[in-house]
Amino acid sequence: MRRLVSTLLVGLGVLLASAGCAGPYPADPHGTLSEVTGGVLRVGVSHNEPFVSVRGPVPSGREVELVEDYARTLDAEIAWTADGEEELVDRLEHGQLDLMIGGLTNRTPWKQKVGLTRPYAETTDEFGQQEKHVMAVRKGENAFLLDLDEFLQSSGGRS
Repeated sequence: MRRLVSTLLVGLGVLLASAGCAGPYPADPHGTLSEVTGGVLRVGVSHNEPFVSVRGPVPSGREVELVEDYARTLDAEIAWTADGEEELVDRLEHGQLDLMIGGLTNRTPWKQKVGLTRPYAETTDEFGQQEKHVMAVRKGENAFLLDLDEFLQSSGGRS
């Protein structure tokens, strides 16, 4: 019996070790990080000043500057798509966008449908409540999310 248990434990250890070596972790099931690196970062923007302004041919604002800085670290061009939050979330879910910005907070109602960065900045709203700002990515694209998170944390949420 003791030998059987020992054999099972060794087998389980080998199985767990091989499962961990199956690929890099974290991974992107849809390959977002590798696709945008040296390629095109598709960013959805929703008007919400001062974070994002879509009053003009090219978006502007605090989060736009952060995304531009992040894209430079990836050697990526940016393709902007301006729309309402609901439409942008749909596009993110269907893989038509890689990232969504627009003054989102960690209380966003979209958190069940998208992946969110860790809060990278705090502001106070007009009611005096603290808001923790996040950006949204396609759910499950964990390598991309981690890379973006590391950028946002290292930049202090400032451009």
